[in-house]
Amino acid sequence: MFRLDHKNTLVTGAGSGIGRAIAETFARQGAIVWVADRDAESGSAVVESLRSSGAQAHFASLDVSDPDAALALAATLPELHVLVNNAGIGHVGNLHETKADDLDRLHSVNVRGPFNLCKAFVPAMLERGSGSVINLASIGGLLGVRDRLAYTVSKHAVVGLTRALALDHSHTGVRFNAICPGRVETPFVQARIASYPDPQAAYRDMASTQLNGRMARPDEVAAAALYLAADESAMVTGSCQLIDGGWSAGK
Repeated sequence: MFRLDHKNTLVTGAGSGIGRAIAETFARQGAIVWVADRDAESGSAVVESLRSSGAQAHFASLDVSDPDAALALAATLPELHVLVNNAGIGHVGNLHETKADDLDRLHSVNVRGPFNLCKAFVPAMLERGSGSVINLASIGGLLGVRDRLAYTVSKHAVVGLTRALALDHSHTGVRFNAICPGRVETPFVQARIASYPDPQAAYRDMASTQLNGRMARPDEVAAAALYLAADESAMVTGSCQLIDGGWSAGK
């Protein structure tokens, strides 16, 4: 297993779901983890859980859409070795069902969020000549997804941001990569499935795009993040790591 001993890591949106799984995985492998989230209650609960297992963990209240908040946080933390831009929101709808405000809201979190955090934390990485930035994109960052217009637009932008950063800055020793999951069985998705009249049928329908017939688990996405954060992936930059159960195989 890859180790992150004593690496300072920041994971946004780490109060639940994929972000929490990444924070837990990093902590188990020796990282010093800052759990960043808008929800102080859930984020603090993750920190307490990590500390109870002997990990070094801290909570940081953060709205990633606020550039000043990102800069303020960077001024209080030690230099990061790993930045994981995981915080994101979704939206269901096609052109008829998507308002301009919906598009702006997703852009502010899903696109401006990673941009804001990179502006705040990457300059120190560039000056030091090392670091790993991991952006959580989506299968929707590489393929069109039906009834997810605003989400697909925002995640394509995350992939574009990642590739542009890699082209501009990877010669310094700082790496930029994206993870593109298919559907992941997070607590949010589980709650949504439970609201359907037939949850089992809803699960099968959502998982049907993935060739193995199931959704990914958050810890499976976290395993990819661990590899991209570790020194063993030193040759990997500008990549889009697919974890889609074969969704994209026939595209």
